[in-house]
Amino acid sequence: MIRVMIVDDHEMVRIGLATYLKTQPDFEVVAEAANGKEAVRLSRETKPDVVLMDLVMNEMDGIEATREICRRPDAPKVIVLTSFIDDEKVYPALEAGAFSYLLKTSKAQEIADAIRQAMKGQPVLEAEVTGKVLSRMRRTDEAKPHEALTAREMQILKLVAEGKTNQEIADALFISIRTVKTHITHILDKLQVDDRTQAAVYAHRNKLVD
Repeated sequence: MIRVMIVDDHEMVRIGLATYLKTQPDFEVVAEAANGKEAVRLSRETKPDVVLMDLVMNEMDGIEATREICRRPDAPKVIVLTSFIDDEKVYPALEAGAFSYLLKTSKAQEIADAIRQAMKGQPVLEAEVTGKVLSRMRRTDEAKPHEALTAREMQILKLVAEGKTNQEIADALFISIRTVKTHITHILDKLQVDDRTQAAVYAHRNKLVD
């Protein structure tokens, strides 16, 4: 039997889900919670295999509850079941440890199938969520290391590429040599290069200097 906990601040939603899941021969609804705080407590007490988690709730929202529940070594699989699909909900929920992400417009059978898939280690994501995740991955892959530099670090990198010494950079920007060295350390780290020569080569290769 797959032990399921339902977390939602709307009683009728909990009743509807529980009623359907109880008709399935391989499910056992072991707990219902009306908020995240209650979900964390009941998760410890009842040890469900899967948690159906709403996101917007009082006392503790679903994202924080997911984070708390997933910290345990024997954590259940958390399936987000929400009405929200904006970036402010999707990414934090997945980063908190959510295994699957479904919308409340999903059919009952789709929710049941997602629970079974979770037990097999196979996540289920709403199509739009999959698109968001893939798009974010592509943006990350395409990002250049120098895009992580601050405006000041970029300014110093250009001066390094021009062959300026630390003292010359300090004089030009009216800052101390110590500050220059700190910035250069950060620049080397962000560009993933070993020394200022490699940083200068990087700057010229990526046309960051005239």
